Amino acid sequence: MEGALLPVAVFLAVYVLISFELVNKAVAALLGVMILLVTHSVDEHTAMGFIDVETIMLLLGMMIIVAVLRKTGIFTILSVRIAEMTKGSPVKILILFSAVTALLSAFLDNVTTVLIIIPIVIELTVGMGLNPKLYIISQAVISNIGGTATLIGDPPNIILGSKVGLTFNQFILNLSPPVFICFVVGLLYLWLTNRDQFRPIDTSLTRLFSVQLLLEKIRQSFRVKRFDRVFLAKGLGCLSLAILLFVTQTLTGLRPGLVALTVALVLVVLARMDVEHLLEEIEWSTLLFFAGLFILVGVLEKNGVLEWIARNVFLRIGDNPYVIVLTVLWVSGIVSGFLDNIPFTITMIPIVDLILKTTPIPNIILWWALSLGACLGGNLTMIGASANIVSVGVARRYKQEITFVEFMKASAVVTVITLVLSSIYLTIYLWVSL
Repeated sequence: MEGALLPVAVFLAVYVLISFELVNKAVAALLGVMILLVTHSVDEHTAMGFIDVETIMLLLGMMIIVAVLRKTGIFTILSVRIAEMTKGSPVKILILFSAVTALLSAFLDNVTTVLIIIPIVIELTVGMGLNPKLYIISQAVISNIGGTATLIGDPPNIILGSKVGLTFNQFILNLSPPVFICFVVGLLYLWLTNRDQFRPIDTSLTRLFSVQLLLEKIRQSFRVKRFDRVFLAKGLGCLSLAILLFVTQTLTGLRPGLVALTVALVLVVLARMDVEHLLEEIEWSTLLFFAGLFILVGVLEKNGVLEWIARNVFLRIGDNPYVIVLTVLWVSGIVSGFLDNIPFTITMIPIVDLILKTTPIPNIILWWALSLGACLGGNLTMIGASANIVSVGVARRYKQEITFVEFMKASAVVTVITLVLSSIYLTIYLWVSL
């Protein structure tokens, strides 16, 4: 590993900066890349070759599609309709909003989902005299669980799908069963341990009338108007086309990144979007962050650092496939709870690849262990996933302060439960496959 000392030091420094949000993630990652370029640890041509263009294209395409759909107002309208369906019942608020959050997080990005859902949940619960904090935390947790089910639901899955070559159907078929179980059990736990907060409200006519007034106020405050049905049809049509092409990838041979970006650009043309304004909606910092991380990890791999970690850490646990699978799951879950799961996933992919070369494990189960650990582990703490940080930030704008301890008190046990359920699922899956 000659010459690896500086790349390792730079990577660790960047990891600390992004995990504790000391500086902007994109700035930290790109600064690390610039240091490696200036010190000739890597040249520009090699560095650019480390960037996974497929992942960038998939992220950019989905960002454009979601940005256009957000303009239609469909997400806000859907959220308000769900609020009306709850009729002021605390349990219905928890169940219905959680179901919508999980579903949207699976097929859109979970940050967009919580940005839409959380403000309406806060307005509804505060107006009813309920404590909104548990509802806010529950939606953040559920968004991470729901996003685990698909290729496009959570950044670690997007990276895995692109770098490893896993298809949309493989994610759905292998991860939706444990995700559904985790969703139901996690929701049940939140209800059982907080039943006092989900007691039915007063059913008197006065109380019911006040709830109706509250729902009308929410409708007005979020400006739910009649929307352009043609505009909406174009947006939903293109999203459906993208998902259809994801599902039929084995037949068409079209990569998800190519599909997402092509469909997104077609939608921009069909919807006659103001491109300059649309570009302002794209999370460019996220894309630059990904590009920088790919280069940093590529340099580590080029210098043999990742192979050294694989051989001296993970390969020392023996060749028992059950132990290897569960170790990857739980290490991913715990690390992702306290550090950013995106750089962790990018770092772990070549390590898992090396493990598989020495200890073949059937049915690519080890990749599912990494996905479940990285995605579900993000629920462990407030800083474990982007959706958590965004949810707490939105809550703060509504004068609802959620502390690190408050978040972890509600989410940590759910995280452990989901990792235990994932362990059982992976163990059974491996037993059947061997």
